[in-house]
Amino acid sequence: MAPAQITHIESALAGVSEQRVRRLASHYACADAEFVDALVAMATDRTHGWWEEYRGLLPTPFLDLSELEHHARYLRHVAILYVPGLLQTEEYSRAVFSARLPELTAEELELRIRHRKERQRFAIPYEAVIHEAALRIRVSDRAASRAQLKRLLEVSDADHISVRVIPFDQDDFPRASGTMTYVGGPLSKLDTVVRDALHGTVFIDSEAQLNTYRTSFRKVEEASLDPEKSRDFIRRLAKEL
Repeated sequence: MAPAQITHIESALAGVSEQRVRRLASHYACADAEFVDALVAMATDRTHGWWEEYRGLLPTPFLDLSELEHHARYLRHVAILYVPGLLQTEEYSRAVFSARLPELTAEELELRIRHRKERQRFAIPYEAVIHEAALRIRVSDRAASRAQLKRLLEVSDADHISVRVIPFDQDDFPRASGTMTYVGGPLSKLDTVVRDALHGTVFIDSEAQLNTYRTSFRKVEEASLDPEKSRDFIRRLAKEL
């Protein structure tokens, strides 16, 4: 292959065939057949996802995240300051996006809200661990906060969604190191961690780092209330508003 061909494949400007994936795997002495098969399935999937309608309208990381979630086996989220996007009401999302700097135009704001609502149509196992701070911070007004708590109670009734809370007075909070989304791939080798940073969205997929985040999520989970106690906690907060 010419260097330009490889560059186009790595930049997602050109597709790659099953034969070429298998030849490359052989060339690099990859003997993990299950892993190679998963790569072939990814490389030859020509599905035109719903997120493609936003190409050129939203930043690329929005589309990458949508595609990751579409192909995921499960999702896990740790939220410290904001309710996870997949569980937000429209009003909550609007308030969060409206506070963004630099400010968004009205069109950009509506595109982000519509895209987020599309992402919320998922049916795979999803576990969210939310700190009490995120439940108490009012991104808008009291009514919006109350509606958001009600929304969390509603979605946590679904069989595929689990919501857990870390109260302020819970021990071992230092283990909850920060916000992250853990996306379970077709194989554990293809898992991805998504983190928001000041310079943009970061996608992490190296095995060493993934192991660190797996351990981190397990410890965060241990520091949280179980789902039923979390629902009771959210109900008490809603009554306070």
